[in-house]
Amino acid sequence: MNKELLEALDILEKEKEISKETLFEAIENSLLTACKNHFGKSDNVHVEIDRNTGDFLVYAEKEVVETADDVEDSCLQISLEDAKKISIKAAVGDVIHVEIKSKEFGRIATQNAKNVILQKIREEERSAIYSQYYEKEKDIVTGVVQRFIGKNISINLGKADAMLLESEQVKGEVFRPNDRIKVYVVEVKSTPKGPRINVSRTHPELVKRLFEAEVTEIRDGIVEIKSIAREAGSRTKIAVWSNNPNVDPVGACVGINGARVNAIVDELNGEKIDIVNWDENPGLLIQNALSPAKIVAVFADPDEKTAKVVVPDYQLSLAIGKEGQNARLAARLTGYKIDIKSETQAKDTPGFRYEDYLDEDYDEEYDEEYDGEYEEYDENAEDRNSEEE
Repeated sequence: MNKELLEALDILEKEKEISKETLFEAIENSLLTACKNHFGKSDNVHVEIDRNTGDFLVYAEKEVVETADDVEDSCLQISLEDAKKISIKAAVGDVIHVEIKSKEFGRIATQNAKNVILQKIREEERSAIYSQYYEKEKDIVTGVVQRFIGKNISINLGKADAMLLESEQVKGEVFRPNDRIKVYVVEVKSTPKGPRINVSRTHPELVKRLFEAEVTEIRDGIVEIKSIAREAGSRTKIAVWSNNPNVDPVGACVGINGARVNAIVDELNGEKIDIVNWDENPGLLIQNALSPAKIVAVFADPDEKTAKVVVPDYQLSLAIGKEGQNARLAARLTGYKIDIKSETQAKDTPGFRYEDYLDEDYDEEYDEEYDGEYEEYDENAEDRNSEEE
């Protein structure tokens, strides 16, 4: 029986990740509970279990009194005559150990002892699972779509289920049971029923973690993601910086023939990703952030966190983007409130000399030679952009 007990404890330790010592303590507490149910009290009862052999001993400490008539509480006292049967050296006033046979416990006491062990195993199992997934908080994990609960999705992560709430789902993404997806662990909470894990597909950090997993240079700390702005399901902009002058941060993230960034785009079901260079100069950073639009001039105020940007007339709608998205993401990426004007609008603004802030790389000859049709400017786009910023 002892061998079978030790084997069972080994299996529990491996499968449930519950330490054997914790299980031994659970057995000890269950025997104490059984004694309390059988005798009515267990204050003077002790349990000892040999961790190597599985042998256990349950005994009660009792005070030796003169005769059986002097015994006021049989749970705490024993007559000298009975004590001599246990130890020939026993004397009045001594405290001796009286062994308790666990086989004598009644059915109810035994059932309660069993419940104590099972309850402890469940508690430790929940605790182990909570600790395992708490370590994954703010990271990405792969799960399997299990079932739909209303508009929420239950995702199996292995030893626990996570909940992908409707608010954390990307509009347009459709999942089916048994689909494998990557999710970002937003929060792990401990509850009486086990850990509650909330995950997301819309969080900007999901994109960041995907790049860390895909790009070796980011994982090794050579390339850093300085900032990220995301509108889930549509577009993401990230600003990257290299700690090694010989490593191109944008090239490292894009990969050969776009292999690295395309793998992430596929995981995000076609979401567009713009990768730009980070720069300590806010003017250059804003210029990069507004890519792919061509910038004529940038005036940034670091104190007010505002910036005025001038673009060629035909680039205005491109700089603002559809429904103001490009400008909105650039503002989030840089932390600046960006006011975008065309050259014509800038020239009509009193006291504003954009020539003082011309981009050194701006090619005026190219601008003059541009003979394409100007893109139709959406007047409402700028208004929407200003309101949202």
